[in-house]
Amino acid sequence: MKLDQAYSGNVFICSSEDYAASKAVIYGMPMDYTVSFRPGSRFGPGRIREASVGLEEYSPYLDKSILDLDYFDAGDLLLPFGNASRSLEVIGEYVRGLLADGKFPMGLGGEHLVTWPVIQAMYEKHPDLALIHIDAHADLREQYEGEVLSHSTPVRKAAALMGGENVYQFGIRSGSKEEFLFGRENTNFYPFDVAAPLKSALPKLGSRPVYVTIDIDVLDPSCAPGTGTAEAGGITSRELLEAIHMIAGSDVHVVGCDLVEVAPIYDPTEQTPIVAAKLIREMLLGFVK
Repeated sequence: MKLDQAYSGNVFICSSEDYAASKAVIYGMPMDYTVSFRPGSRFGPGRIREASVGLEEYSPYLDKSILDLDYFDAGDLLLPFGNASRSLEVIGEYVRGLLADGKFPMGLGGEHLVTWPVIQAMYEKHPDLALIHIDAHADLREQYEGEVLSHSTPVRKAAALMGGENVYQFGIRSGSKEEFLFGRENTNFYPFDVAAPLKSALPKLGSRPVYVTIDIDVLDPSCAPGTGTAEAGGITSRELLEAIHMIAGSDVHVVGCDLVEVAPIYDPTEQTPIVAAKLIREMLLGFVK
């Protein structure tokens, strides 16, 4: 007899076992092969699931409960360890399948490079797609030490694919001089802060389809030390929650999202996966219509 997995920590809390009836699908992308500082984010998806059992089902911010939303946790993708190129192909193929089935994809990373094939799949389905990127790092390099498949390149790749005018970046406080110049000249580039510039930017997006990617390191290390490249001077978890609720309450049509770069080994207090789990709950309730 199989026991109910909804509160086991093996899946995100309250996940349904009925894929067909679910609106959203949570899936893990356990890849950290190209990180330039501290590896370990491949363990992030599993730890976020475990931390989710400490959540209440009810969101007082949104006055909604995840008990009233059908979503499916598919587990982690089986990625060929060390093979970044093939891993990205596997991710892209999986997300295309979700979109074909009419599901809302919600990815758990993993390093930020895993977002790149998801954006490609999303752009194929939504040619008028906009990207909201919330992160400490610009991720606008063309390559890192000669490697074009790097966690520091996904947003530069997205800008080339979608057009930089369709990329909105918030909270950026780290990157090369060239990245900052590129961002200021080619994307909608809002360094340091998130909530205030997001409030002014959202009306410009109208009701367009939007993909939201959040790197946990946008938070100050005091809020989320468990990440591969922690960067001082970040925002609080309260501001990030405010940003999520702002997006949810706007006219944009969120078509998918991800949360990446949780590396639990660097946080013995477990506050990073605990914060991440709450963010996922709020994105589920706010973004999935």
